[in-house]
Amino acid sequence: MVYVSRRLPDPVMAELARRFTLIGSPADRPATRADLFAAAAVADAMAVTLTDRMDAELFAKAPRLKVVAVYAVGYDNVDVAAAARRGIVVTNTPDVLTESTADLTWALILAVTRRLPEAERLVREGKWEGWAPTQLLGTDVFGKTLGIIGMGRIGRAVARRAAGFRMNILYHNPRPLASDLERTLGARYVPLAQVLQSADIVTLHIPLTDSTRGMIGRAELALIRPTGYLINTARGAIVDEPALSEALERKTLAGAGLDVYSEEPHVHPRLRALPNVVLLPHIGSATHEARVKMGMMVIDNIAAVLDGREAPNRVGVARQQKGEEHGSVQ
Repeated sequence: MVYVSRRLPDPVMAELARRFTLIGSPADRPATRADLFAAAAVADAMAVTLTDRMDAELFAKAPRLKVVAVYAVGYDNVDVAAAARRGIVVTNTPDVLTESTADLTWALILAVTRRLPEAERLVREGKWEGWAPTQLLGTDVFGKTLGIIGMGRIGRAVARRAAGFRMNILYHNPRPLASDLERTLGARYVPLAQVLQSADIVTLHIPLTDSTRGMIGRAELALIRPTGYLINTARGAIVDEPALSEALERKTLAGAGLDVYSEEPHVHPRLRALPNVVLLPHIGSATHEARVKMGMMVIDNIAAVLDGREAPNRVGVARQQKGEEHGSVQ
């Protein structure tokens, strides 16, 4: 018996129905806590999304549950230690959304530096009166310095794209990359403060852990130059949103591009009121190709565990504590 907490792309749902006995029909809305408890009471496997809190209380009501397959790379919604104590395997979907999320990161970089949402609204609202020398002046990306915080799969994919813009790349990571990989990417490892102080654009690609929650706060934002930009396609709670709002309002930060938020789907009202921030609804991995591949990976993980095999993408307590690089749900 397999429970799917949210409707997934049609090819994935068809394959799930072909291979497993499904519990009910998933809706295109977040599962409620009651939904999760009812399913946990009878399920052998649960395929869940980042909005579904999977904790010790729920696992205690799940006598048959063998695997929690997270439809995401990040799995901070799951208490992996509590699952392990009950012999429940937790899996995720790495790699398949790397390029999609990196593409979206660059979409945000270009959108905020060239003020594309403001420009599009000007035309759409019929307020454009023709070309003007000082109209909607943005910032060049070509030849600037890109600061990458978190040089895992997605961070490296963002760095590869920066080569086309002839950018100087600084990065911070729990540990430096191998020297040959640094040369290939044209990236240099520096302390976090130096990334913030030196980069024209700072982009976040770290997981949400106890050590990264609120990592970019008032003090860190103050290190970014007034002409700098902050991009976040990782997890919203990494950034102190009131502090970010204040920096944008005071123009001690030129702009921001966000795809993730601390309390989704709630977006801080001060952010929504600002013209110098681009706000997207957590769509980092939202391509047909990525979302179907993610679903098929969920299926493979569930099938392996139910067949008594090792799951291809099992995560563990050590990885959660250390913080596996992910990006957004992405």
